[in-house]
Amino acid sequence: MQKQFGMIGMKAGGGMNYPMEYYQFFISFNEGDYYTCHDLLEEMWMTDKSNYFLKGLLQMSVAVYHYEYGNVKGARVMMEAARHYLTDYRPFHWGMDLEHVYNFIVECLRRMPKQINMVSFEEVDSLPVLPELILLLKENEEE
Repeated sequence: MQKQFGMIGMKAGGGMNYPMEYYQFFISFNEGDYYTCHDLLEEMWMTDKSNYFLKGLLQMSVAVYHYEYGNVKGARVMMEAARHYLTDYRPFHWGMDLEHVYNFIVECLRRMPKQINMVSFEEVDSLPVLPELILLLKENEEE
């Protein structure tokens, strides 16, 4: 049976109400569990494939996951796609400061070696370290 993800609405008290998987995505991303991020976002995105915001976050998570396992070319391709999909949602969408996310993506792309496609898992530590991104869920842009 396929899960249904309701539309985002207002909670009593004025705050936004997002799918539980979206909240879980923030926790998983901040813990560095990018594989789980992929699963959470894909589950939501599969119910609404026109939601390019979710697709962009999904591809950003997959990019970091690929990079951590030595697939540098795959990481670059996914990170470029994430940048493309998230651009139209800037500066703020679904409680997320996308300027902060966009700067992370740009810095990741700058650090990812362009002349390397793949390294073995044993050589991953020789790759440039990606910047850290902590995602925060905000009620509005001013927080």
